[in-house]
Amino acid sequence: MLLVIGLIVGLVAGVAAGYFARHRQGLAKIGSAEARAHVMIAEAEREAETNKREVIVRAQDEALRLRQEVEEELKTRRSDVDKRESRAEQREEQLEKRDHGLDDREAELGKAAGRLEQTAAELQAARERTEQDREEVDRALQRVAGMSAAEAKASLMRRLEEDAKRDAMALVRDLETKAREEAEQRARRIVTLAIQRLASEQTTESSVSVLSIPNEEMKGRIIGREGRNIRAFEAATGVNIIIDDTPEAVLLSCFDPVRREIGRITLEKLVSDGRIHPARIEEMAERARSEVEEEVRRAGEEAILDVGITDIHPELLRVLGRLKFRTSYGQNVLKHLIETSHIAGMLGAELGMNRDEVRLLKRCGLLHDIGKAVTHEVEGSHALIGAELARRLKESAEVVHAIESHHGEVEQRTLFAVLSQTADQISGGRPGARRETLEAYVKRLEKLEEIATSYEGVEKTFAMQAGREVRVIVKPTDIDDLACQVLARDIAKRIEEELQYPGQIKITVVRETRATEYAK
Repeated sequence: MLLVIGLIVGLVAGVAAGYFARHRQGLAKIGSAEARAHVMIAEAEREAETNKREVIVRAQDEALRLRQEVEEELKTRRSDVDKRESRAEQREEQLEKRDHGLDDREAELGKAAGRLEQTAAELQAARERTEQDREEVDRALQRVAGMSAAEAKASLMRRLEEDAKRDAMALVRDLETKAREEAEQRARRIVTLAIQRLASEQTTESSVSVLSIPNEEMKGRIIGREGRNIRAFEAATGVNIIIDDTPEAVLLSCFDPVRREIGRITLEKLVSDGRIHPARIEEMAERARSEVEEEVRRAGEEAILDVGITDIHPELLRVLGRLKFRTSYGQNVLKHLIETSHIAGMLGAELGMNRDEVRLLKRCGLLHDIGKAVTHEVEGSHALIGAELARRLKESAEVVHAIESHHGEVEQRTLFAVLSQTADQISGGRPGARRETLEAYVKRLEKLEEIATSYEGVEKTFAMQAGREVRVIVKPTDIDDLACQVLARDIAKRIEEELQYPGQIKITVVRETRATEYAK
């Protein structure tokens, strides 16, 4: 029994002890949690205080920055306003000064107007007094002479006119009598002296050049396989090669002496080099053209130096040099121009012209046939073409008139034109100077080429075989094979209608297409 009671008491005591232990342990946990909560609350309060201070500081900084920007903007606007006020004040001062100046000027103008009115009144009074004095003098003269002023003036004019007519008639009669007595004798003396002072060779030109070759084998190389070299040479230069039985010589035939010279130089280079083929022929032809152009320039310079003229347009100089290869009735045109210039200068000197007039007269003589250098390019008379060319290149009016009137197409109005024409006739009319047959032959060949070139699509034309063949090279992009036949027929028909010629003329139209590419 006691044991049971003891066990119950022990159990109750154990339960009570456990309860108190657990209660104390729970109180300890509650105290620890409260401590941690207080710490966390303190830290949160401190962090919130820190954030609050940072926000306050940033807000203060932003407010300060905005305040500074506003102050800067206010300062800038105040400065602009001050500047505008200053400019406005300066402008106002200038306007005030200008107003004062205008007032002063207006006052001066008023004074000047008053003085002018006073001067005008004085002049009017003086004019009226002069008119009165003149009327009194006229009345006095009329009383003395017994006639009015108009009658006296008419009588005086009639007497002066009669005296002038009488003196003029007497002077004209004396001059005519003296001129008839001296004109013919003086003219003969002047022309004779001018011709005697100029010694010029007689010039004859041929349309054929002879080129010597080293051996007979060279003739075959010039012809080439199936004649390809000779065809390439004629196409590149427009010159016809005549190969006959003449030993160690070939003939170059062409009515155009410039082409003939290019052909001669080209063939000379080919024979000297030994390599004769179509590509080499074209290369040598281009070199020969360059050499002939240089020779043209030198010929022009030598011509103006010979006659003593220096101030001449470069284009006119080049055209003048081309006349070295042009002939007129067998006479070299450039030598004819130089000779005409010298004769004209001598005629002017014999007539008593001063140095400047003689120099101008020599210039007229040198340029009078300049149009012959471009007559194959432009239609019309060489005199009018040359005058237009000289006018375009700023030659003087006297020179232009002398050029256009030396064949009578324009009426001569100056002494320079008359003397230039006289010198031209003296140079061309002296014995042996010209031959008519060659000029007619050249004109016929030129007309053949002109007819063929006038058609559209024609690139080059060459009159060959002394005018018995016309070779026409067309642009392959403009004319097809069928059009070539039509073109040949049209050219032949037009030649029959416009030209007179012996025998027949062969028209050959050549259409060639080349393709070139380079291997790299």
